[in-house]
Amino acid sequence: MGENTILIIEDDAGVREMARFLLEQSDYQVAEAVDAEHARHRIADHPPALILLDWMLPGLSGIDFARQLKRDSATRDIPIIMLTARGEEDDKVRGLESGADDYISKPFSTRELVARIKAVLRRVAPHKGEEVLELAGLRLDPVSHRVSIHGQLLELGPTEFRLLHFFLTHQERVYTRGQLLDRVWGTNVYIEERTVDVYMRRLRKLLAPSGHHGLLQTVRGAGYRCSNRT
Repeated sequence: MGENTILIIEDDAGVREMARFLLEQSDYQVAEAVDAEHARHRIADHPPALILLDWMLPGLSGIDFARQLKRDSATRDIPIIMLTARGEEDDKVRGLESGADDYISKPFSTRELVARIKAVLRRVAPHKGEEVLELAGLRLDPVSHRVSIHGQLLELGPTEFRLLHFFLTHQERVYTRGQLLDRVWGTNVYIEERTVDVYMRRLRKLLAPSGHHGLLQTVRGAGYRCSNRT
């Protein structure tokens, strides 16, 4: 596997075959796994650029496997798109809270699948050639893709990193959820505005031990703002 490889973790051979066909038509390399255990070996041998992970897997569920991958420093930066037949919003939110970067409901079209993959890969790509950003002891280096607080490294997922980077480069201005979706996730992704709240909670939780969660402020009825002022 390599930088253009998508790992499909799906126990339904028909879905795997269809996804493989669609992705290869779009010039992606494809690897396959039927369950979490099989996938774990594939990832250890050759980390993929992105994982398409089925919600309902035999043995360990997809959502639990996503949590394990995001807890492991060796795999936490690999973006995950959940494949699910579940359409309820609460289930989608659960998928995002498990660490998934996006979700797509089956059946899916070629256009939607490829658009979501491209969007996720684009937004998790490291920022290049940008200056180091600092606020109240919080330091973000876009080139090395590292975040630290008073010199202590802080582990962030790729979407949380991108969200924090956006706020640090756009301080003191209030952004609506819709504006944040467009600016951080991109205009061609199909994600509900509630997704922003999920990632804001996750980012604040990571910043809470040092007290920096207060930099990300909720402006009631308007949206979110990054500010060092109360």
